[in-house]
Amino acid sequence: MPTSLVNCKINLGLNIIRKRADGYHDLQTVFYPTDAFTDHLSVEAIEEDFDFVCRSAEDIGSSENNLCVKAFRLLQRDYDIRGARLVLDKHIPTGAGLGGGSADAAFTLKLLTQHFDLQIDQATLKEYAEQLGSDVPFFVDNVPVYAQGRGEIMTPVEINLASYNIVVVKPEVSVSTREAYANVRPHESSVNFAEVVRNVPVPEWRNYLFNDFEDSVFELYPQLADIKQQFYEDGAVYAAMSGSGSAIFGLFPK
Repeated sequence: MPTSLVNCKINLGLNIIRKRADGYHDLQTVFYPTDAFTDHLSVEAIEEDFDFVCRSAEDIGSSENNLCVKAFRLLQRDYDIRGARLVLDKHIPTGAGLGGGSADAAFTLKLLTQHFDLQIDQATLKEYAEQLGSDVPFFVDNVPVYAQGRGEIMTPVEINLASYNIVVVKPEVSVSTREAYANVRPHESSVNFAEVVRNVPVPEWRNYLFNDFEDSVFELYPQLADIKQQFYEDGAVYAAMSGSGSAIFGLFPK
């Protein structure tokens, strides 16, 4: 029975540049994979067409709207696959800015490709992934990238945080993507985040990197600002909100 451990991601800075005519926003960010929270996926053969089981402490909505189910149906459209039960043990919190749903979708594509021996290459997998969400393709390669556009234009970036402990706190507060984007104030920055993470020492990142969502989200949920401040008081060299919130992460020297 093929299984997979699903990691999440953090955003090393997030600059919302402008709102586009199509309703999306242009942005720049650096996605970095981390196993601070992980889900677990498995697939097994059954006689029925398809079954999805999700074990989660949170209410994550109907099964047919789940990205794992959508990933299966997407592959089933082009391949004669059936007779699979997908089981998701959900631990990556929702409304946290950690990309849990996107990660589950990408790892579902990879796991089903393995289970059914579909021989789908990485480039094609990422084409499928993009149909499920802007940042889903990131989890196909699952390496640090500089993301632009609405997040779908990704360039690998050399960065290694192995000498740091990544500590992530997700309080009871959850921030929906819709809520975050409704209140964010876009601005174009002269700072290139890719150049910062490549060339600037990590302890100096706080002078260059920022998350544009923090201003408005921290106004609504001041406890998130308190967590960030506490990280710095406890010795973090860099701390920020991940994505559109509400998880806060800190980088601590090992």
